[in-house]
Amino acid sequence: MKFTITTIPGDGIGPEITAEAVKVLDAVAAKYGHEFEYHEALMGGVAIDETGNPLPDETLEVAKSSDAVLLGAIGGPKWDTTDPEGVRPEQGLLGIRKALELFANLRPVQVFDALIDSSTLKPDVIRGVDILVVRELTGGLYFGARARENDRAYDTMDYHVYEIERIVRKAFELARGRRKIVHSIDKANVLESSRLWREVTVGIAPDYPDVHLEHMLVDNAAMQIIRHPEQFDVMVTENMFGDILSDEASMLSGSLGMLSSASLGAGHLALYEPSHGSAPKHAGLDRANPIATILSAALMVRYSFELEAEAKAIEGAVEQVLSEGFRTKDIEQEGTTVVGTARMGDLIAERV
Repeated sequence: MKFTITTIPGDGIGPEITAEAVKVLDAVAAKYGHEFEYHEALMGGVAIDETGNPLPDETLEVAKSSDAVLLGAIGGPKWDTTDPEGVRPEQGLLGIRKALELFANLRPVQVFDALIDSSTLKPDVIRGVDILVVRELTGGLYFGARARENDRAYDTMDYHVYEIERIVRKAFELARGRRKIVHSIDKANVLESSRLWREVTVGIAPDYPDVHLEHMLVDNAAMQIIRHPEQFDVMVTENMFGDILSDEASMLSGSLGMLSSASLGAGHLALYEPSHGSAPKHAGLDRANPIATILSAALMVRYSFELEAEAKAIEGAVEQVLSEGFRTKDIEQEGTTVVGTARMGDLIAERV
């Protein structure tokens, strides 16, 4: 089968980690008889430098004509600004999610046995943890009305019923393929938007009688992720809560360099990226961890291409390389072999 992939290397370590994901995808194509055609595009800081726009029209056009988008990372101190009229790399990411109507961000958090000692938490707390955070991606504070007025500023957490309904249904559907537990995270004791969120969720739940639903306030959820993370299967929540909680949950694994993500819409076209940032101080040094990007490519193969065996081959190769004792610097442990970005990609591609 043939699939077209738009690659957006982006800034900092983005080009290095994207190259390793492509290397692994090529190994999958060779093994299973597929053809992956790549089209590289600009977004983020590098796009600002070259075009003045963090999301050029040409990038959107090529993305919309592809089967999936693979993003490295964007941003960096070079483009930081607090000017409300300023241009920031992150505007490109928000823009492409909105333009492609990607409303569901999936962040799997799985603790690999080989890395159980890399976490700052006790092994008996995190052993067996396998959480899927489902974050609403196109509403809430990040897209609501905002302004500065003299000595005042405001942002609005704004949600429509249809936005809540589609993300909650996505969470229930995903839970059916897992342990059939959904925790809906809100702040319904304070926020009106959260009360609407809870009402809509309660109304949807009877359509999924095989899935157990629990409601949890976001502050309690933040505590429970550290106290008893194994209780969670699928967590679904609004945009800002999901942004914060998924980063918190990611540290259960010991490193952001291990955490993949997928941003899905109603169809097969979706965007896949690591959960970490561009880490500009590590750029060009061959020491960035490419595993999060490689695991994001596995999600692409699963959700956009519907090739489950191929996705499992990538995930299995990652697990095998880790069990053999190979590590990048961020997940180094006593007695392991530290390798660079490119060598880690080689090892995973070989195991595929």
